[in-house]
Amino acid sequence: MVKEVERAGIPVVHVCTVTPISMTVGANRIVPAIAIPHPLGNPALDRDEEKALRRKIVEKALTALETEVEGQTIFD
Repeated sequence: MVKEVERAGIPVVHVCTVTPISMTVGANRIVPAIAIPHPLGNPALDRDEEKALRRKIVEKALTALETEVEGQTIFD
């Protein structure tokens, strides 16, 4: 699905916990997530720390959307 949306000219960011799977499905912009049960957060953190963590991931994804890429790129 990621490749088809990209083919239509719409940039896509694949936020995932297992980046090799993203590579296999052909995602061009890959942002690593935290953990499989909680990809965009960490319930062990206090509220402010988790909010900062989530914000960091979303900002990284937005940066990835703005970035022209040639092939698959992981935004660490």
